[in-house]
Amino acid sequence: MTFDDVRKIALAWPEVTDGTSYGTPALKVRKKLLARLKEDADSMVMPGVPQDERDMLVERAPKVFYFTDHYRNYPMVLIRLSKAKRRDLEPLLQRHWRTLASTAAVKASRAQG
Repeated sequence: MTFDDVRKIALAWPEVTDGTSYGTPALKVRKKLLARLKEDADSMVMPGVPQDERDMLVERAPKVFYFTDHYRNYPMVLIRLSKAKRRDLEPLLQRHWRTLASTAAVKASRAQG
C-alpha cells in the first residue's frame, strides 16, 4: 500500500478531503484528521484506535502495526504502508471516518453500499 492507495479508498467516501497535518499529506473529514502520512513517507498515523486494540494489532502483526513513545498515550496506531494490505487498514479507516462524518453522510454511504 501507499498513501495514494489510501487516498483512493478514502476519497470515495463523502466529506473526505485532501489536506496537510504537521507538514505531511493528510486526509480530513470536515476539517478533522482522518489519517496522515508520517515524515518517513512509509508510515501512516491512524487515529481512533483505542490503546487496547492497538496493543492487540501490534502483537498480531508487528511488521504492519506499531507505535512510538510519542503516541503511547493516544488512541492511535502507526501503520507501515509498505507492509500493509488493504484489509489491514480499511476497516480502521472507515470506522474512524464514521466518527468524523456527518450523520447524513454516513446514512448516504450505507444506502449506497
